[in-house]
Amino acid sequence: MELKAQLKQAVQQAAQALGAELDPAIQETPAGKKGDYGTPAAFQMAKTLGRNPAEVAQELARSIQLPAGIARVEAAGPFLNFFVDVADFVRDIVEKPTPLPQQEGKVVIEHTSVNPNKELHVGHLRNVVLGDSLARIMRAAGHTVEVQNYIDDTGRQAAESLFARDFYHLEWDGQEKYDHWMGKGYVRLNADPAKAEQEEGIRAVMHRLEAGELRAEIEKIVQAHLETCFRLGARYDLLNWESDVVGSGFLSKAMNILEGSRYTSRPAEGKYAGAFVMDVSEFMPGLEEPNVVLLRSDGTAMYAAKDIGYQFWKFGLFEGMKFKPFTTDPEGKTVWTSAPDGEPDTDRRFGHAQEVINVIDSRQNHPQTVVRSALGVAGEDEKKDRSVHLSYAFVTLEGQTISGRKGIAVAADEVMDEAVQRSLKLLQEINPELAAREDAAEIARRIGIGAIRFAMLKAEPTRQIDFRWDSALALTGDTAPYVQYAAVRAGNILRKAGDEGHAVDGTGADWAALPEIDLALAKAVARLPEVVEQATRIHSPHVVAQYALDLATTFNSWYNAKDKAGKPATNVLQSPAGLREARLALVARVRRAFEETLDLIGIEVPAAM
Repeated sequence: MELKAQLKQAVQQAAQALGAELDPAIQETPAGKKGDYGTPAAFQMAKTLGRNPAEVAQELARSIQLPAGIARVEAAGPFLNFFVDVADFVRDIVEKPTPLPQQEGKVVIEHTSVNPNKELHVGHLRNVVLGDSLARIMRAAGHTVEVQNYIDDTGRQAAESLFARDFYHLEWDGQEKYDHWMGKGYVRLNADPAKAEQEEGIRAVMHRLEAGELRAEIEKIVQAHLETCFRLGARYDLLNWESDVVGSGFLSKAMNILEGSRYTSRPAEGKYAGAFVMDVSEFMPGLEEPNVVLLRSDGTAMYAAKDIGYQFWKFGLFEGMKFKPFTTDPEGKTVWTSAPDGEPDTDRRFGHAQEVINVIDSRQNHPQTVVRSALGVAGEDEKKDRSVHLSYAFVTLEGQTISGRKGIAVAADEVMDEAVQRSLKLLQEINPELAAREDAAEIARRIGIGAIRFAMLKAEPTRQIDFRWDSALALTGDTAPYVQYAAVRAGNILRKAGDEGHAVDGTGADWAALPEIDLALAKAVARLPEVVEQATRIHSPHVVAQYALDLATTFNSWYNAKDKAGKPATNVLQSPAGLREARLALVARVRRAFEETLDLIGIEVPAAM
């Protein structure tokens, strides 16, 4: 149990002994205030006990049993301030692995889900990075995680690309990336003034897609999409195809479940006459029109009905699809796909989630709320509460609005190429010797891809992002290179120590010699478990990205600290024996914390910078 959790338990037990039950908050004390951790528990207790908060705080301070690592407690008015034992605290952080929360249950995360008609553009990257990072965080927190990618192979966009290819007699040269080549035809068709005249031909292609006749053509585009996403660091477990979802009868199975609800009806008259309607007023209060049409009077389904069926399947409310291997990812792990010629899921490998998270842009806020409400209509209140829409705002590039249909976009592949090229140029400018290394290309790749991922993650998902090259690749500020540079700096200290024959594992460490200035670094490392817990609770990776920045800032402040005489206060290798080994062990722990934290958001530490 981490120290803050132990403190919370100690405060709870002391409060119980005084006759009060409470859930105390344990917080780091603000800069300039006494102590390392504090709690306002006496405020809560005073209300229950009808006593003066300051008196309650004094009594708590006298009676509380302090956990190991806490040297003393002081009452400051109605607050309790705890002071850690520097030696015990730092040694505990250094010697023990990060105690990440161990949560249970299977989580299905659907992300990417890009129309298979052209290449991914820079705006799609936010979806991919958000979903992949959240999957990493959830998995680290103990969940079983299944990452799904929904392939809309029967949609109009896919049909238009295939139609354009044949209509314009386009020939693939085998060199250009296939999704880029297909996208050119799509853009050309949508810019063609005579497009409306080709509606019959486009619809004919849609019918062929629905019949499964052109699936192999769509698979080639999907494979190209996966190559892009793999390069970005994303990984998938399952591809689910729209045609398979429809063909497996999910729609009718879901409608049968909803049919028995008191919230659904088939009106005999009025504007909804003959339709199958769901009343969501209890689950979505304040709507001007609370009735959602699921099936039209002619029996055709609204798109929300399909989404509801798919969501019900993710939660395991029914079975239906068959599966087979599709490809392997860069680590050699099988990526599965739904397929009519696959095998039934007899071991319940796919779906059957305790929680479902759909990463979809903010335009789908209302439809996703309808899908969530449908679980409540079906009487599945717990599943409704664990049906999550990770909504995110749009991305612009250097202030330019993106439109794939009009061709106003920069391809994701080109963004990654540019990021790596700019990173290599940056290396040449700041360190020509580094740029001449054999692994310079790999260093530039890690910096470039890391910069893209971090730029997509650092803000809350609901905030719009304007991706700009200069800010994303800067070595200062809220960027991945800033964090990576701090991690590399820590590694350099350890490398030099190794060259000089010093131990970095704590051997020979004099923990009692550590001054207060080293404590802030250990406390920053100690925060990672609560950051991971927060990220899983609010379903957003941005708190991990912000923590990475905080860790880097804390480390840089420690590294650059000066004593009263203006001399370096934390020069590790020039510290006295014992203190030197303690500090080296602490730096090694900080380096591991950087690696652990960045791995949660899919960013690698370069070998050098």
